[in-house]
Amino acid sequence: MNSKVALLLLVLLTITSLGLAAEPAKETRLLNKEIVVENYLIGLHSENNGLMSSSAFYLGELRSGEAVIPLMKILKSSDEEELRIAAALALLKIGDERGIYAIKKAIRFDESKRVSDICAKFYNDYLTRNYTPEG
Repeated sequence: MNSKVALLLLVLLTITSLGLAAEPAKETRLLNKEIVVENYLIGLHSENNGLMSSSAFYLGELRSGEAVIPLMKILKSSDEEELRIAAALALLKIGDERGIYAIKKAIRFDESKRVSDICAKFYNDYLTRNYTPEG
């Protein structure tokens, strides 16, 4: 009987210790996020359009303020429509005023009707979500 109790106690202690070890400290999570963001920022400067697009998407998901300027550069200067759209979507998700302004400008000045139409939808979505009636 004592061996069963000792085994049960050992199993419970193992499960408990694994549970605690599986949850990293807050500092570790922040450091990991910084590393992830840094790698996605590097991906934005790649020659691979797929890598650039997915990096833009995930930087938007992470709401990375560090990505605003590089994403604005892509939105303004990229030759690829898909990359400009991905950059605009990421900027919308981040929600930084500079990025929203860049989306607004792309509506008027982007050479592609497709990109400007999608940016208009993004900007309208932003306005709808941030509308507060005065009263």
